[in-house]
Amino acid sequence: MIRQVTYILFFLLVLGCKTIQPLTNEAALNPKLNAKQILKIHNKQKADFTTLQARLRLELTEGDKSQAHTVTLRMERDKTIWINAFLNMVRLKITPDRVLIYNKINKTYFEGDFRLINDFLGVDLDFKNLQNLLLAELIFSHKPNRLKQQHHETSYCLTPKKQNAFYDLLYFINPQYYKLDGLVLSQPRQNRILKVNYDTFQSVDQQIIPQQMTLRVTDNQSQMILNINLKSVSLNLALRFPFKLPSGYKLIEL
Repeated sequence: MIRQVTYILFFLLVLGCKTIQPLTNEAALNPKLNAKQILKIHNKQKADFTTLQARLRLELTEGDKSQAHTVTLRMERDKTIWINAFLNMVRLKITPDRVLIYNKINKTYFEGDFRLINDFLGVDLDFKNLQNLLLAELIFSHKPNRLKQQHHETSYCLTPKKQNAFYDLLYFINPQYYKLDGLVLSQPRQNRILKVNYDTFQSVDQQIIPQQMTLRVTDNQSQMILNINLKSVSLNLALRFPFKLPSGYKLIEL
């Protein structure tokens, strides 16, 4: 499992120029807002950029094993997520229809679709879902009349009026920035839960971007915790996304 998670963690990273400001959260809930109004404000707060570049500090813990890495992220909104790590020794490229990895350390590569990620998280996600997840935006599209509000002390809590047959979903929306404070996606049949907490935010060129976030995947047998810290975030730079699978490498079987 730890070998699988090592590769998965590179998939779960997304998130740009020079004006970066940490944000504090001091707003109170507005009891007059209903679910439709909250969703409308949240959608208006979606980060607006063409490209994004950042340094990511990653800390992965599973059981008694842990590891930490710093990687470079480049992203073209709705098109490409590109990650470079370990002095060019590991490279990842995700597009809406493909996932590509190569590892120069052990001369291996992976080429496939999103089934790998979906098997790990236990739910069908596509490129846009993952992009939204890491930008603190609702991971699925919802019609305004399909969500209802539940009571919560510090966040606006929205949930589908009719839950999916395979999982239950809760969103927690920040009352100041109207980005996600967190989400819970639970699968009772598999006793599996995905929890995401967005601990702090930063303002980058007037766009609100997560700064520190935590992902937890728990099932009957284990718990994986991934802490992500976004640093040196830049938006709308002219970026390249080089990727070429080396010859002679062995296909990873996960």
